[in-house]
Amino acid sequence: MSAGAAVPPAAAGDDHHADGPYGPGGPGGPGDPDTATVVGWRRLDRRTVLVNALVVAGVAAGAAVPTTLGLSGRFGFATAIAWVLAGSVLLIVCAAAGDYVRWRRTRYRIGPERVDLHTGLFLVKKRSLARERIRSVDLTAHPLQRVLGLVTVRIGTGEHSGGDSTLELDPVSGAEGERLRRELLARAATDGPGTHREGELVALDPRWIRYAPVSFVAPALGGAAAGAVMQVSEWFGAQGRVIAWVGDRFRDTSLPAMIVVLVLGAVVVGAVGALGLWIEMWWGYRLEREPGGTLRIRRGLLTSRSISIEERRLRGVDLVEPLGVRMCGAARVDAITTGLAKDDEEQHSDHNTLLPPAPRSLADTVAAEVLRETTSPTGAPLVRHPAAARGRRLRRALWAVFVPVAVLALLGALLTPVLLWIALACAVLGLPVGLLLARDAYRGLGHAVSGDYLVVRSGTVRRSTAALERAGVIGWTIRQTYFQRRAGVLSVTATTAAGSGAYTAHDVDPSEGLDFAAGAVPGLLEPFLERTPPTTG
Repeated sequence: MSAGAAVPPAAAGDDHHADGPYGPGGPGGPGDPDTATVVGWRRLDRRTVLVNALVVAGVAAGAAVPTTLGLSGRFGFATAIAWVLAGSVLLIVCAAAGDYVRWRRTRYRIGPERVDLHTGLFLVKKRSLARERIRSVDLTAHPLQRVLGLVTVRIGTGEHSGGDSTLELDPVSGAEGERLRRELLARAATDGPGTHREGELVALDPRWIRYAPVSFVAPALGGAAAGAVMQVSEWFGAQGRVIAWVGDRFRDTSLPAMIVVLVLGAVVVGAVGALGLWIEMWWGYRLEREPGGTLRIRRGLLTSRSISIEERRLRGVDLVEPLGVRMCGAARVDAITTGLAKDDEEQHSDHNTLLPPAPRSLADTVAAEVLRETTSPTGAPLVRHPAAARGRRLRRALWAVFVPVAVLALLGALLTPVLLWIALACAVLGLPVGLLLARDAYRGLGHAVSGDYLVVRSGTVRRSTAALERAGVIGWTIRQTYFQRRAGVLSVTATTAAGSGAYTAHDVDPSEGLDFAAGAVPGLLEPFLERTPPTTG
């Protein structure tokens, strides 16, 4: 039965019999879990009502100040406070009552073959997952839950079917969450080739924090902080005064110098924010191998996270080197695996990261430990791509600079000379930067077969070295655009059910690329190849 399907009538002796999931009489009757007459069905932790009430109280407190200020101008300060307090109390009571109903109407059961979850009052949902299809049991706890000893348990099958492939128990006690994780991920111990040390593989080194300010998060946070200041000042009608205050500070400063100072200020703010974000995400980090072949990542300062990855679902690793991190000689390690949750909440998180940015030598060591290899395939020597690939990247860089410069120059000739100066600055700065990045992108290209893995590398702003298990390749895609045909190159993509689903060797020599694909997975591509006999002089 697929996830989310209707639960069939249970056989004789099953707890889920015809009188309902809670036994004779339904919820509150003799079969209700509160009366302890039915073994197996459990409720969420009753403190969920308190947690929800406190969260809503915090939201109400945050909204109380601007709401009070807004109402005081019309009704007076005392009346505004009374209305805000009454509304806050009503909001908290309604939220607590709604969560109490959810708690009363939610039951879950861990059976020998299935995991069942029933919830809902007017629209009752009965969902069931086969235990053999469960691929992940992840535990998270925000600060309030940690204070109360609670966790949220996410049980997933790793399918691309949204919420239907995941059951969420929010919340249960910490001990119950650990019990569920151990029980649902219990597997017979399996031995693999090479080293297979169990226990802690790597733990947090506080010195890794030096890589946080050089990530792309820092400038993004700096820009977000500047935008937040302008947005909040607009809410209070003070945006003009903020702009005037900034203008007064730079009254005797030239425009270029003012821009440089403001950009540096945003970078500093972003770097501080990146440090704080790194501490919150990675404090207490540990990577462990548990008996039975499960990798477990624990991390988080305020919000704790525990992520489990079955090694039998692991298809390789991806060594990721963003530009700033790579310049510092560091890299992070991501898992190429099937079975991780694919819902919207986790697509944009570091859910598959095995190691945060750390020294490159350590990243290779961790990759080898994770893959149970003596040396990491990500460090294997790679085949360089033809010079035509370099020419394609240089031409792209020239076009990327020429098009905006030409547009600015045209607008400057038609509208204002200021745009002409901006076009000149873009050309002077953009051309050398673009050419350097193009040459770096070419040097980063490479592919190889290393033992049981095929390795492809590409990228400059975000360089990726993916080591994919050859047995995990389910197909090949050969792509050659019009411009690639003129340059005499093509792209070879290995498709897989794990990770991003596709890993590409870009702009390779045609014969070399096809030989690489045919040799990496023998028998998969040969039916579509036609060998040309060598010509004689």
